[in-house]
Amino acid sequence: MTAPKKKNPEGRRVGLIIVHTGNGKGKTTAALGTAFRAIGVGFRVKMIQFIKGSWDYGELHAAKTLGFEIVPMGEGFTWETKDRDRDRAVAGKTWEACRDAIQKHEHDLLIFDEINNAIAYGYLDVKVVIDALKQKPEDMHIILTGRDAHPDLIDIADLVTEMREIKHPFHRGIYAQRGIEY
Repeated sequence: MTAPKKKNPEGRRVGLIIVHTGNGKGKTTAALGTAFRAIGVGFRVKMIQFIKGSWDYGELHAAKTLGFEIVPMGEGFTWETKDRDRDRAVAGKTWEACRDAIQKHEHDLLIFDEINNAIAYGYLDVKVVIDALKQKPEDMHIILTGRDAHPDLIDIADLVTEMREIKHPFHRGIYAQRGIEY
């Protein structure tokens, strides 16, 4: 299922599928950095989040300032809800929003934050996601974040980066801090 060859004659924009995965910190942060760059050149950007829900975190405020939309649709970490059927239903509803955003083609860059986790937990069928990605508009960029990216997603992606944890303050008893982790 290797990604088809893409060419961009005369610098024409060719939409990429980008995956940020791995156990290290920075997957969402890297996607937001790309969003920041894209907005700077006039792209329309939207992020849809699978896990984050009603929390108040820094990127929501920054996105409003920069003029792009973050849509938190999750209900928190699955190990907190402990309700697999509910988590699957929430992931399905979030995926519907992602699929609709692809089909509407109102954005140049879409970010599906923590979608890799939803697939890894079995809440979404990777084949359904891949089919939608293969039908995306040619000039649309899509970033997929989260741990444990499915091998088939990695295979069709144009760019894959793995964040690897080397050291983390959590292991010294320092918990997530506002402005750094959220």
